Amino acid sequence: MRDAFVLVDMQGRLLEWNTSYLEMLGYAAAELKNLTYMDLTPRKWHAVEARIIEQQLIPHGESRLYEKEYIRKDGTVFPVELKTHLLRDGNGQPEAMWAIVRDISERKRAEAALCEQEEFFRLIAENSGDFIAVLDLEGRRLYNSPSYKQFFGDTRYLLGTDSFNEVHPDDQERVRRVFFETVRSGIGHRIEFRFVLPDGGVRQMESRGGVIRDGEGRVARVVVVSNDITERKKAEEQIHSLAFYDTLTRLPNRRMLSDRLRQAMAATKRSGCHGALMFLDLDNFKPINDAHGHAVGDLLLSEAARRIASCVRGVDTVARFGGDEFVVLLNELDVDKAKSAAQAGMVAEKIRARLAEPYVLHVRHEGAADTDVEHQCTSSIGLVLFLDHDHTEEDLLRWADIAMYQAKDAGRNRIRVIDSKQRATDTDGGG
Repeated sequence: MRDAFVLVDMQGRLLEWNTSYLEMLGYAAAELKNLTYMDLTPRKWHAVEARIIEQQLIPHGESRLYEKEYIRKDGTVFPVELKTHLLRDGNGQPEAMWAIVRDISERKRAEAALCEQEEFFRLIAENSGDFIAVLDLEGRRLYNSPSYKQFFGDTRYLLGTDSFNEVHPDDQERVRRVFFETVRSGIGHRIEFRFVLPDGGVRQMESRGGVIRDGEGRVARVVVVSNDITERKKAEEQIHSLAFYDTLTRLPNRRMLSDRLRQAMAATKRSGCHGALMFLDLDNFKPINDAHGHAVGDLLLSEAARRIASCVRGVDTVARFGGDEFVVLLNELDVDKAKSAAQAGMVAEKIRARLAEPYVLHVRHEGAADTDVEHQCTSSIGLVLFLDHDHTEEDLLRWADIAMYQAKDAGRNRIRVIDSKQRATDTDGGG
């Protein structure tokens, strides 16, 4: 990534960063380990950023894009633009913050130049990596910086064309609305949209508008400074995936499960319909690791995850809890508890039967012929119903875990249902 990435804990200590972050600040990695983001931020921004964390990040999980300043190792103060995202632990508590940080010194210099004279602006624009365009009040192009050549080749034919033509059709109305609001109010807005290239490719763009006024103070032109944020968006998606999904099975991890369970419990309060939570443990899993190694064990886990996911609806959640343990969250069952229990039991039995089918795992060997490994691996399943917030997330997981171990102690390859008073009943499907 050309943009800088940083991860900090809730006390502000720097935990992880990329090379761009080091280069931007001029520090060595060993030096950053002893600093907080407050050490890198001028004091005048401390209270501002604290309010952003309190009012935006904690309640909503992310901040709006905002600007502040950083201090380089040599003492230089420079402007940056960032958006901060929150990570929560398994209990839903704030655990860490991460951000993509961009040095906007060049853009700030360009904006300052606009206030002085247009020719100076043109000089800055033609030496800037940003995409800078000057538009008339209808959105027609009057000027495009040389950076547009990477999209269009020769930019001379752009003069006088409609700047909305290359905006993705699904985004055009929104972009037009923001543009004409800038013309009307004289206040620029930040917007993200998709830009369609001549070859049909699509790029994610981020733009900020500003106005040029005539001698009488009326809006005469609109200046749009854009950045290609396609790679940044991909990086954000990858970081989100690493934070909320298991890397082996691609199922939600414990952090996302906790969030989905909170949502499901709230949904039962609104609808009056029960939900169900299952805790699954694969029986006879360890022998395959011992006999064939963890790579083959991983193949079995991936296949088990696929089989479980094939047994539930799109509104349900299958998560990998850890090791060979999985959790299934069933949403929107029935208002009647007995009917809900029957529905959940049917799904559990479907999963139990599907996991009990023999596994044939195709193992690839570098420099040797591929082989197939056959294995029989059943499951023990604990199930608990829930409604509203009668119990905590921890209660539900603990009870489902208790029921699962009771199924295992009773002979494995079976299902146990437990009620809120922890009385388990056996719905033995095949043990």
